[in-house]
Amino acid sequence: MNHRLKRWGLILLVLSVLVVAVGLLALCTGSAGIPVNQIPDILQGGKNTAGYSILMGIRLPRILLGMGIGGALSLAGTLLQGMFRNPLVEPYTLGISGGASLGVCVNILCQFYAVIGIIAYPLSGFIGASLVIFLVYHLNRDNRNVRSNRMLLTGVMISYVASSLVMLLMALSKTDDLQSIVLWIMGSLDEPDTTLIWICCAGSIVGLFISYFFCMDLNALALGDEEAANLGINTPRTKKILFIIASFLTGLSVAVAGIIMFVGLIVPHFVRMITGPDHRILLAASFLSGAAFLTLCDVIARVIIAPLELPVGVITGIIGGVMFIWALSRKQVTL
Repeated sequence: MNHRLKRWGLILLVLSVLVVAVGLLALCTGSAGIPVNQIPDILQGGKNTAGYSILMGIRLPRILLGMGIGGALSLAGTLLQGMFRNPLVEPYTLGISGGASLGVCVNILCQFYAVIGIIAYPLSGFIGASLVIFLVYHLNRDNRNVRSNRMLLTGVMISYVASSLVMLLMALSKTDDLQSIVLWIMGSLDEPDTTLIWICCAGSIVGLFISYFFCMDLNALALGDEEAANLGINTPRTKKILFIIASFLTGLSVAVAGIIMFVGLIVPHFVRMITGPDHRILLAASFLSGAAFLTLCDVIARVIIAPLELPVGVITGIIGGVMFIWALSRKQVTL
């Protein structure tokens, strides 16, 4: 046990250092390069300097948002994969992201944000994600094996329907609304509203905290539903709560940053190779790894064709897809 705890502590320490290192890299990288050793002098120079505005007004909020969303998406993927015991399950395959996308599009077109404020974006994303996941769950509630291919196929089909409805809304929308939807769908961490950034960061941390109340339940579910029930786990109630947590994390991420693919799919795979299947370490390790991965992808998106900027969803799709194919070719992923 002591050896295991030391190993887990070392893993979390290394990942925490990695997150800090990636954050510093993102803080120093950009069209206005700022060396690390100059950061303390810039911060002491006052709020009226250009360097201070770049660091604290542009780059730091973007870094915090990337870490919050990266951690949230990776954690959501870990929860869903743990429930279904399937490495291909993530928010996109179950239609959660599609529902969140549809909810935010309706919010943009109907301008609910003008009525209830900026909270309308995460709220609409969460409502859309929740509606889809409960629809998927209840369409298969009579199915004895809730982890069956039927549930996954239902989620995929609902995701296609939601994507088609988004395209329909885009075709019917005005020019200004269409531009907002297109830019949002491409995925970006360029969010100027600090309130949404803090909501996203706080929501992701709260999701991680609540998830740890179910880490032993997830370990039991890895043995199968019947075995988990024999161990005293109320599997229907546990899965419903985990669905809500995953929906909340995904809806919040999609509402703030748009469609960012592969974070919830690829990160848990590679983390599981290092930590093993125990969710007591897997949840935190996936959260930290997702935070570092998305922040690093955002750095690449900002500098690869500088001074222009690519959507971060493009970078995560390319890197995540290549990494997943590489893992399959080395037989590191069990299907």
